[in-house]
Amino acid sequence: MAQVENKTSLIDRIAWNVVIPVVLLALIGLYSIFVAAENDPSHMGTPVKAVLMQAVWYLISVGIVIFVMQFDADQLFKLAPYAYAFGIVLLIAVLFLYNRQVAIDTGAKSWFKLGPLTFQPSEIMKPAFILMLARVVRDHNEEYAHTIRNDWLLIGKIIGWLAPIAILLKLQNDFGTMLVFFAIVGGVILVSGISWKIIIPTFIIVAILGTTIILMVATTQGRQFLSHFFKAYQFARIDSWLSPSTSTDSSAYQLWQSMQAIGSGQIFGNGFGNISVYVPVRGSDMVYSVIGETFGFVGSVGVILIYLYLIIQMVKISFDTRNAFYSYISTGVIMMILFHVFENIGMSIDLLPLTGIPLPFISQGGSALLGNMIGIGMILSMKYHNRDYMFSTAGDF
Repeated sequence: MAQVENKTSLIDRIAWNVVIPVVLLALIGLYSIFVAAENDPSHMGTPVKAVLMQAVWYLISVGIVIFVMQFDADQLFKLAPYAYAFGIVLLIAVLFLYNRQVAIDTGAKSWFKLGPLTFQPSEIMKPAFILMLARVVRDHNEEYAHTIRNDWLLIGKIIGWLAPIAILLKLQNDFGTMLVFFAIVGGVILVSGISWKIIIPTFIIVAILGTTIILMVATTQGRQFLSHFFKAYQFARIDSWLSPSTSTDSSAYQLWQSMQAIGSGQIFGNGFGNISVYVPVRGSDMVYSVIGETFGFVGSVGVILIYLYLIIQMVKISFDTRNAFYSYISTGVIMMILFHVFENIGMSIDLLPLTGIPLPFISQGGSALLGNMIGIGMILSMKYHNRDYMFSTAGDF
């Protein structure tokens, strides 16, 4: 009898309200990958093979989630520097061992090639950076009172840990992934206790800077200056975002086809598996167009609602732990997933420029899935190890 009670207790410690939406998104992903592969003449292998490969990645990810959730707050805190260092080593290594063919096709030196598989180490760096960032903020807030001077000191520390990643991603020509790290930092700063007297002016400056860069792209002189920082293909992506109908045969072709596909689905879609519009790289970057074309506006909104439910449940778990270190971790994970969703769906419908950001738990690919699932594992750890000592101030492990 006691053995049954232990099993029940173990089941109750799992945050099923997080697990279930992830499973639903995975099933949608398998469907979307099958349909994309079946209707892509350039896809290597059969649709069944594509689905089986992704299913293998899901199974590996489940194992990683189970492994990660065994670590409690104290263990994750101690692990943070080692995870960060390991991520930095991978980012350095890929600069020398990058996939040459991917670099030719995309301009980015951010992928390893391991036999038939490719792997993007920056995806593993994301949860590692979240851990390190949570540790840095927690340590600072334990040691210093919140004053303007000390808040600037914390920002300096955050920038110091972010700088090596930003430099390495710049060398890899992976601007899209760099934006994810900026989003993670922005989210953690918001909950770190830093004064709004710093946050609001900084937000205004960043908004003005971003707007200025976009306006400069539209002028010859501005492009000449920005060419020192951005590549030609990045300019092309901004051009296609601002005017997708002007170059539908070249740089804006993928975006234009995605918009056509989503629009063709109208309200209820064209039906299960019915695809009539060709979209390049549909199984990964443009996977949302499969959902829009086959299930229409209703299905597209349904997927967004699943993500919204997942985010809300992660926020609830964060509040329930009442542990500052865990709160910073959950904020980083939430911002990572939220930015991925916002950017991927936004670029699919021309709200945002193309960046190659995958749709979490749905897009084809193993490295992005592993990174997101490590984040989910850390979230599940919060309820799995929700013991009495966690209901105290930060640092009381």
